Amino acid sequence: MKVAVIGIGVMGSAIASRLVDVGAQLHVFDLARSKVEALVELGAKAAASPQEATAAADFVITSLNNADTVESAVFGENGIAAAAGSGKVLIDMSSIDPARTAHMASRLLTKTGMGWVDAPLSGGAPAARNGTLTLMIGGLDEHVERAQPVLDQLSRNHTHLGASGAGQTVKLINQILCANYFMAVTEAVRFAEDNGVDAARIPAALAGGRADSRILQEFMAKMARRDFSPTGRIDNMLKDLVTIEAASATKLPVTGQITELHRILVSAGLGASDSAEYIKLFDILDS
Repeated sequence: MKVAVIGIGVMGSAIASRLVDVGAQLHVFDLARSKVEALVELGAKAAASPQEATAAADFVITSLNNADTVESAVFGENGIAAAAGSGKVLIDMSSIDPARTAHMASRLLTKTGMGWVDAPLSGGAPAARNGTLTLMIGGLDEHVERAQPVLDQLSRNHTHLGASGAGQTVKLINQILCANYFMAVTEAVRFAEDNGVDAARIPAALAGGRADSRILQEFMAKMARRDFSPTGRIDNMLKDLVTIEAASATKLPVTGQITELHRILVSAGLGASDSAEYIKLFDILDS
């Protein structure tokens, strides 16, 4: 496979590393040259621009922070569209607004013939490195079918949910659930600690019960140990929660409160921090 990855953050780096491991011919671009150089050492090739990366690839993966950045990477100067063609597919693994996704997908197809598959993910960087992500897919049938070889290497579960933007809508639903789970686990850790119970032992105690979840299993002990090694960023969750707030026709009272708590965390300087640092919320509220 000839693949380009645009955006080498925590997730983009993990995605790119997986593709190198499975033997893809990989070109990478990011404004941070040090991130690109780390992947070049693994066997990827550096590109000077999204246009150059796209010219060398059949599939272009974008993993970027917001819709404005995606639009710039695709349609800006030396962007993806400048080297696009009908034989290529853009796989956007960013988490962005569904309506803007649909608009950009239509624009790229009309302008260049290049397909657009929105494929936001769940599972975090470890799942990306292992090829076990869950992907929520939107796009035309023919483009999704063409992208299958790449999707198969990155995910254990990917579901085509409808037209362009459908994947992004379901990712927002995923984020409603995850944000609520994270805050519930955070409160449970604090309650355990206040009452003299070792929170790191709770995931095993609750395994298989109704309260069990991946977030419980992966993050309760991590929070209890105060292990803040990076797996995901709090400000990325806030970005998605703000998108949900703007896109929802119905007031979501619980998610609305959790959005405000995320704003407090980001305002306290924890935006770039790992999700395990939700546990610091109590220090902020108590201060």
